Amino acid sequence: MDWSQLFNMQKQLDSYIEKNHQLGSSNLFDKKVLALLVEVGELANETRCFKFWSKKAASDEKVILEEYVDGLHFILSLGLEKNLHFNSNKNNQISSSTTELFNNVFEQIIAFKREPSKENYNLLFNTYLILGYQLGFDEKSVQVAYFEKNKVNHERQDKGY
Repeated sequence: MDWSQLFNMQKQLDSYIEKNHQLGSSNLFDKKVLALLVEVGELANETRCFKFWSKKAASDEKVILEEYVDGLHFILSLGLEKNLHFNSNKNNQISSSTTELFNNVFEQIIAFKREPSKENYNLLFNTYLILGYQLGFDEKSVQVAYFEKNKVNHERQDKGY
């Protein structure tokens, strides 16, 4: 998939937020990393994959996809922050449990925070995509959900979110 359209949309949203909140030349990298960690935690919570003590079912697929896309917004934003773009290598193999994939995503986020290199960014992005595939999302459904959530995020900014 060509991710350039999503990067462009994210760049517009980031610029809009920075203008609305007078962030100008603020360094937002650490805040975006923390936001991504929180979003991935919220996603894990909706899947309930780690809740061995509970019999309650996971949230509806639509809720999980929306949480997944929230994380994607911050991954795109972090790439833009460091002038990096994702080069898809089509490594969609799933060889881990969902819980292990979540742990891998957290590890990749921290690795990228420590060393925001192109290699670490591509590893983070690819690991997140693999998690999405494990959750049942293909690139097209992620793209459509991203478009919808991006629109909501713009509307929220218009309303003073």
